Amino acid sequence: MPIYVKDNIFVLETERTQYVFGIDNSGLNRHLHWGAKCDPADYFIETFGDENSNHTMLDEYRQEYTVFGSTMYRECALKVRFSDGCRELDLQYDGFAQEGDTLEVRFSDRHYPLKVRLCYELTPGFDVFTRWVELENTGEQPILLEKVCSAEFSLPSQKPYTFRNTNGAWGGEGIECMQTLMGGTLVFESRRGISGHNQSPYFIAYQNADEASGDVYFAALAYSGNFKVSAARDLYSFTRIHVGLNDFDFSYTLHGGESFETPKVFCGLAKGFGDMSRQMHKFTVQNVLPQAFAEKPLPVLYNSWEATGFDVNAENQMRLAEKAAAAGVELFVMDDGWFGARNNDRAGLGDWFVNSEKFPNGLQALISHVNSLGMDFGIWVEPEMVNADSDLYRAHPDWTYHYDTRTPHELRNQRVLNLTRADVQAYLFELLDRLLTENNIRYIKWDMNRPFSETGADNLENPQMLWHLHTMAVYDLVDRLRARHPQVQFESCASGGGRSDLGALSHFDEVWPSDNTDAIDRMTLQKTYTLLRPVKTMRAWVTDVGGPNKPTSLEFRFNIAMQGALSLGGDLTKYSEADMEICRENVALYKEIRPLVQFGDLYRLADADEDEFLCTQYVNKSKTESVVFLAARGTRFYKKRVILRLAGLDPVRRYRLEFDGKMIEKSGAYLMEAGLAAHIRGADYNTVLRLFAV
Repeated sequence: MPIYVKDNIFVLETERTQYVFGIDNSGLNRHLHWGAKCDPADYFIETFGDENSNHTMLDEYRQEYTVFGSTMYRECALKVRFSDGCRELDLQYDGFAQEGDTLEVRFSDRHYPLKVRLCYELTPGFDVFTRWVELENTGEQPILLEKVCSAEFSLPSQKPYTFRNTNGAWGGEGIECMQTLMGGTLVFESRRGISGHNQSPYFIAYQNADEASGDVYFAALAYSGNFKVSAARDLYSFTRIHVGLNDFDFSYTLHGGESFETPKVFCGLAKGFGDMSRQMHKFTVQNVLPQAFAEKPLPVLYNSWEATGFDVNAENQMRLAEKAAAAGVELFVMDDGWFGARNNDRAGLGDWFVNSEKFPNGLQALISHVNSLGMDFGIWVEPEMVNADSDLYRAHPDWTYHYDTRTPHELRNQRVLNLTRADVQAYLFELLDRLLTENNIRYIKWDMNRPFSETGADNLENPQMLWHLHTMAVYDLVDRLRARHPQVQFESCASGGGRSDLGALSHFDEVWPSDNTDAIDRMTLQKTYTLLRPVKTMRAWVTDVGGPNKPTSLEFRFNIAMQGALSLGGDLTKYSEADMEICRENVALYKEIRPLVQFGDLYRLADADEDEFLCTQYVNKSKTESVVFLAARGTRFYKKRVILRLAGLDPVRRYRLEFDGKMIEKSGAYLMEAGLAAHIRGADYNTVLRLFAV
């Protein structure tokens, strides 16, 4: 995959697109093109002067990476403070280095010892490429980073773009918002210490696009802490976007000889939202996820939380395990309540040793029983948190983020441990390492149930570094545990989807996208999750949630959960034999279609919010097999008969499927162009169609 460099113009070619920028005669970095391929020799850099004394050329230029200072008044990507108080950057171009599909473009300040490297990496076979920035202090005096973005983007059209992001909440992480940016600035951000339940660390920008057509520009930040995505459309009608660490309450002291690397951004240009998703799913599995389990199907999981809550003990977990095994489950996970004095959410967090009253013989008897039933064993932890009522806090009250003059806020009765301290990191690693060494545990559900407050860290010279250092400490802790225990899968959870970003997926194998397991709501939440994140990483539970307000059948709940990494979470001890048979049948079906769902191409054919029914299709790589999920809680007025046009099939092949009780055979072309006449009926409609090439 070529990178062309001529006359200080850099042309990066993906499979179908080009990304082009260069250095002009004055040494400024200039963005030139992001779109369809052109002859690399045709590119040149236009120069012009100031419009007038109020509108300078720097404001008008589309730059590849804008720094603070001079006569540039719009949003910048980099802002620093030098030791003598100077806050203006003046970068000169120092050349470039290219190695294979990686490009590094180098700059340095003309006066101060700061080097800036813009980094790019192409991935063969994809229209997705990677960007990040490296900073180095080559002097002796410290340099304070006040804002540092991972990337800046300039969109080509001067017409307005619509931006797709989320405006969600706990339990509603996937609630989307679409906003057309006519002028001014849009900001999507988190200030909570995690990437959060509200807005998402990505942008999706488009004009007249849908699932199957239209140019869609996108970029996803691989970071689980405070982020900021800002998009602005100026008086010249140019739309520029900055993606990176949030500069809210942020600064980072770069001492002499030290370097700083920003989180990576995965970005690209797709033809429609479906193409964007399919590219990002494959790209993430192959290039982002930890590779130990990336290409392996995730097991069917049972989690005991909704059945027993904090009231766990060896006996009730064994009973649940027997029921789970009878349903065909492959991994049994014991949730909160197994450790310390943990009988409710007011005590025990931080004491990661087995509760001897609940488990007088440790965990071995339970794990042996689970293993004898043919299942692996997993367990829940929340390492970053501590209760004031715990042995850990009584011994080390200074180990939390705090101010001596302020009263701590205890959300969910817990406080946040200061993971920027080496002793806290060592304590957590030692206990979790011992837990995994002494027990045959194959799965960790890593939770974090509250955002930060009282962000005092007196161990740090610069306390504003804690936001970033905490996130890096979590990554490092997980990576060290993975290295010691490569057989263990790790799930990222933060009160649901508080850490469901691509940064988490660089270190965890899968994500708990929401504490909301209601099947009706999940139709929306799962669609949003899979826009930029792989289906296989999305844990989806069948639970007893719903109740009288939104009743759904067990079959319906399975239909929705089977569209991700299937898991069970209901109280199986209360299930009738008929219910257990439904579980067995659906788990068996999921195991058959699991390769399609977790590794196939996803096509979103109908949207539950817009079309009143959900239709999702998965197709394998060879196009010899497909599965289609149809679901609707109910349809209004006359929206019952629809033409169901499939996608992703081989048009010349013929496919056999059972539809409305009849076995039919049609060509791929017919199924995609003419389609099937479906009758969506009933208040709890759901069906699964399986297609096989003849």
